[in-house]
Amino acid sequence: MNARDEQVIKYYQEQERDMILLFAQWCINYKLDPKAVYQEAYPMQPINTLLEEVLEDTVDANESDAIDHELLLQVLQAFGNDDLAFVVAGYSQKKEKIK
Repeated sequence: MNARDEQVIKYYQEQERDMILLFAQWCINYKLDPKAVYQEAYPMQPINTLLEEVLEDTVDANESDAIDHELLLQVLQAFGNDDLAFVVAGYSQKKEKIK
């Protein structure tokens, strides 16, 4: 593997981490358990180890900026997390009905 390939892989991994952090913070902002939401989308998979790691980087909902549902859905779909995006969309619709 050449240096360019390694750089591309590193960039993708960093972006994936940001995507998972965005998802986890969105869950916390809406008083949802990120692990439970993940398991709902992927019941046959163990909890993503990166999800476990980024939970340490989340903040309380009152300390976080708002995260737009549509932005999160777009980011999840860009990374091929369609099942997770579907579950998030369901929670988003429930939250909108409560307002």
